[in-house]
Amino acid sequence: MNKVAPTFGEAVADVPDGSVLMIDGFAGPGGTPQNLIRALRDHGARDLIIVSNTAGLASVIGFGTIPGDRPTDIGVLVENEQVAKIIASFPVSPSPSRPTAFERAYLEGKVDLEVVPQGTLAERIRAGGAGIPAFYTPTGVGTLMAEGKEVRSFEGRDYLLETALKADFALLRAHRADTLGNTQYRGTSRNFNGVMATSADTVIMEVDEIVESGEIDPGAVHTPGIYVDRIVEIA
Repeated sequence: MNKVAPTFGEAVADVPDGSVLMIDGFAGPGGTPQNLIRALRDHGARDLIIVSNTAGLASVIGFGTIPGDRPTDIGVLVENEQVAKIIASFPVSPSPSRPTAFERAYLEGKVDLEVVPQGTLAERIRAGGAGIPAFYTPTGVGTLMAEGKEVRSFEGRDYLLETALKADFALLRAHRADTLGNTQYRGTSRNFNGVMATSADTVIMEVDEIVESGEIDPGAVHTPGIYVDRIVEIA
C-alpha cells in the first residue's frame, strides 16, 4: 500500500503518447506540480491533451516567484512540442506584449484549443469524478461557447449541455501526504487539485513532505488516499 515513488522521473515513466492529463495551476506557481512537469518534459511523451485552468501563465506573470526566477508550467511542454491540445479557461497572457508559449504555438497552428468558462471547467471535472456524464448550465448561452451544443429550456431559461471531463493521468501538487496517499493542500493548491484527483485514472502527487500513515488527522485530509496512486517528495 506504500505509494511513494522514488523519483519524479519514475512517477511519470508510464505516461504514453496521446494521454489526457489534468494539471493543476491557477496563475502563478501555487498548486503547480513543477517537478512532475519537468519530469514529463524529460520523459518526452507527445500528442498530449492537457486540461488545466490556464495554458501556462506562471512564466509570464510571475505571481509568487523569486525575482529573476522562471517557474515551470505547462508552457515548457508546449515549447517542447509535446502538446496536441489544451482545454483551459484562461489560455492567453494578460499582456499582449508578453505572449505565452501556448499563444505562439497556437498562432503557428501547432496546437489546438478548447476554451471553457472557469466554473464550467470545474464542474465538468467534478462531474467526471462523480460519474455524471453531462449536465446543463446557463453559462455560455447565446455566445460562441454554445456552438454545436444542445440547448434546452428549464422554467423559461435556456441551458447548454456540457459533457464531463476525465483524464488518464493527473499531475498535482500538495503540501503533505502520508504513505497511503492521504493528502493535505495549502493555500492556492486547493483550487483544482481536489476535483482533478477524483477524475483521473492515475493520480500522481508531488508534495513538500511525506509522513507515516496515521500522522495526518482524518478530519484534516483534503483528498483521501483512495484517489491517489503515487506520491513523490520534493527534496
